[in-house]
Amino acid sequence: MTDSYPRLAARTLRFTLGIPRNVTVSPDGATVRFIRTPDGVTRSGQLWELDVASGAESLLVDPQDVLAGADEDLSPEERSRRERARESAGGLVSYDVDGTGRWACFTLSGRLFAVHLGANAVRELPATGAVIDPRLDPTGRHVAYANSAGELRVVDVAGTQDRALVSPETPTQAWGRAEFIAAEEMDRMRGFWWAPDGRSLLVERYDDAEVPVWHIADPANPDRPAVEQRYPAAGTPNSIVTLWHVTLDGSAPTEVTWDHAAFEYLARIDWSEGSDPVLQVLSRDQRRSLVLEVDPATGATRTLRELADDAWVELSSAPRRGPGGRLVTVEDVDGRRRVCVDGTAISGDTWQVRSIVDVSDSGVLVTASDEPTEVHVVRISFDGSTDVLTQGRAVHGAVSGGGTTVIVRSELESTTTTVTVHAPGREPASIRVLSEPAPLTPEVELVRLGDRELRAAVLFPRDHVPGSRRLPLLMDPYGGPHAQRVLASGRMFLEAQWMADQGFCVVVADGRGTPGRGSAWEREIHHRFAEVTLQDQVDAVAAIAERHPDDVDAGRVGITGWSYGGYLAALAVLARPDVFHAAVAGAPVTEWRLYDTCYTERYLGHPATDPQVYDENSLLPLAPRLERPLMLIHGLADDNVVAAHTLRLSSALLAAGRAHTVLPLSGVTHMTPQEEVAENLKLIQMEFLRQQLA
Repeated sequence: MTDSYPRLAARTLRFTLGIPRNVTVSPDGATVRFIRTPDGVTRSGQLWELDVASGAESLLVDPQDVLAGADEDLSPEERSRRERARESAGGLVSYDVDGTGRWACFTLSGRLFAVHLGANAVRELPATGAVIDPRLDPTGRHVAYANSAGELRVVDVAGTQDRALVSPETPTQAWGRAEFIAAEEMDRMRGFWWAPDGRSLLVERYDDAEVPVWHIADPANPDRPAVEQRYPAAGTPNSIVTLWHVTLDGSAPTEVTWDHAAFEYLARIDWSEGSDPVLQVLSRDQRRSLVLEVDPATGATRTLRELADDAWVELSSAPRRGPGGRLVTVEDVDGRRRVCVDGTAISGDTWQVRSIVDVSDSGVLVTASDEPTEVHVVRISFDGSTDVLTQGRAVHGAVSGGGTTVIVRSELESTTTTVTVHAPGREPASIRVLSEPAPLTPEVELVRLGDRELRAAVLFPRDHVPGSRRLPLLMDPYGGPHAQRVLASGRMFLEAQWMADQGFCVVVADGRGTPGRGSAWEREIHHRFAEVTLQDQVDAVAAIAERHPDDVDAGRVGITGWSYGGYLAALAVLARPDVFHAAVAGAPVTEWRLYDTCYTERYLGHPATDPQVYDENSLLPLAPRLERPLMLIHGLADDNVVAAHTLRLSSALLAAGRAHTVLPLSGVTHMTPQEEVAENLKLIQMEFLRQQLA
């Protein structure tokens, strides 16, 4: 029997296994290294390299050989780190290469390994405790690593002198690891940074003593104790985060000083060759940010840039020093996200800059959008001129080094990904992609809806004959900030096409708050999650009904989503039953006071000073208004959007006498990578929607 699409999607991690990832380019541009699984269904990543001159690929590390076929054994700390990174694969999921190109290092099952790249020889290095995030010093002499005991340790590549550089003084302290908020909400997974000369490091220390303790229980196994987790819910204390300069000679560490009371978030760090470290710190309300330069010898800082915004300062790529010591940042200027050099914007009005790829003498290489659904690679010269390296309806990413640029491309008309290496004076070379072929090809139309020109994807069943029947409409949004669903990539709409093939017109619409359309567009949601994001979905329904009057039945509208999309789905049937007739809400945030500080306070303010904003955006007061079918789904092991969100909404609905369905998922976190769970979960959702919208 042929496996269903949901099972195939779960088995292949949505057809991403086999695609090269974690791509790096050597400083001389001669070698490209990457992680790739051996095929499209095996989850164990291997380390590979490509010789740019010959185009030949070589396998450097196979975890099966290193572990002699044994299964991986991950520490709780590593499992938590992978959950923050939404990492579902196994084997090698990360690695580091020194600046000389002689050594690479990685961790497997909490053990530390180094690879001599010239000899292609793997050796295990002695390490203490379960190893987390090992990194080589730029000169290739030492490996530093954090461990499960909260220490930052160092060992030389010869496998001697494993020693602690800094150790926690209390059980709530940890060195060299990113705290929960940095990893979950600020896209900062690192906790230490080597000096370019390899003689010292900047090391984060966090202390969770004041962070409330929550308990994540497993009701299906009452014999197991609940897992304690420090969770900084909105309005409660964050981790106390400090930064220290730590030398290898055993000297006492030096604390890096800034006004922690005014700027408690450590957001970005860069320590580039030929310059002192550059930090970006952020105020608790996120309306002010400083870019600081550090004197490593004294820990003193001086302000290079001060940023402010009435809503929030957007975090992007780390500020860094460019040629001649110029400060390169990404900032919101006149409604556009722009590259700035020493505070002056050099990118024009055409591009919304998404991230910095590389800074060199020739300019700043960025990913950017002139149309929100497309992402291109653009080189912006310091004089403001631009060179667009990619074209077409597609989404591109890039890495660069030594004049060699690797471009990853996913286009609208295809479900495959290409990885191409561009080196000066050579024909482009391709890195093999081993992903499984998708069992279907989405027939997706990207459109603009309504007065606000909402970007949306529209998918009908592939056998649908226009005008032959009016189908129920299924909205499939995320809809929240910092996440974009409508992009010119065919692979992104595989699941939407499968849902459409079940007998729906499926629409994915990005409303206000989503990236790619400028700071004013994103800030429309400030204090107004419920009002703004729901109204955009309502407008999308009306526009689709008007656009396809003979093919869509506006009297049968369902909505489904996960995480913020789950919040939006539940909100839709609670607040607008006149438009939405059934909803499936997966892992929804139902009460924003239960979600974390950094994300929630950025958009809704502090619950102590803005309680009415939290009340207006909570789903709990709306419970008595439910009159449409609602299915709530939640993983009971979710430590991001905890199951209390669904349980509290369910209790409020029960108290109001409102019938609803709850599907608890035992042992499942915010992700659902298990094949059987993912398959049956999607089949149950579709059956529920079919019945309710029949």
